[in-house]
Amino acid sequence: MLYKLLNPINKAVKYYLCPMQNLENTAEFKTSPQLVEKLYQYGIIKTYKAGEVVLNENSHINSIPIVTKGILKVFREEEDGREILLYYIKAGESCIMSFLGGLHNETSKVRAEVEEDAEILFVPIEKISFFIREYPQWLDYIFRLYHKRFEELLEVVNDIAFKKVDERLLDLLKKTSDVTGSKTITITHEQLANKLGTARVVVSRLLKQLEDSGKVKLGRNKIELLA
Repeated sequence: MLYKLLNPINKAVKYYLCPMQNLENTAEFKTSPQLVEKLYQYGIIKTYKAGEVVLNENSHINSIPIVTKGILKVFREEEDGREILLYYIKAGESCIMSFLGGLHNETSKVRAEVEEDAEILFVPIEKISFFIREYPQWLDYIFRLYHKRFEELLEVVNDIAFKKVDERLLDLLKKTSDVTGSKTITITHEQLANKLGTARVVVSRLLKQLEDSGKVKLGRNKIELLA
């Protein structure tokens, strides 16, 4: 089936065959291909390159993003550039904070940025009540995401409160590796420092210690996990 694709750069509308299997492989959608079809019918597909911003803090939320390809990172950003990484959104997942904000007509409390080239299905907020009413699988999907994100946010709080910076750094590298499916992570020391809310010199020193202990191999803007 053909669906519209709205190019975010030149606003040109194109038609192409959507890879519906990206959603059909999601547990809650496997039993309801009709729900997947309706999502694509009412939604708009947009493509993004790594580094592009999908949602800014304090922006109005008019639609719910469902990632069909690629990876997004969701974080809070301070005025000085420091970040707190909250969670990643992979293919088949959505941003529960966008869902809650849009449902209650609130502005975004987070920033969503593309970590890996992504394709996103945006479902209009005004259609959410329809999906909740007509498809119980949709509600199951939202509750599962809520539970997962809640656990991830608890983990963030626990890390900040009880773990040392070196432990948080290694945990962040491992999480990024798990999400991207690669042992080699393309990232700068400055970017890691922002994610951890610390100074670049601290991250550089800790990475050198990790390299000396045989846990990572450092390259130019690249870090390879060895253990």
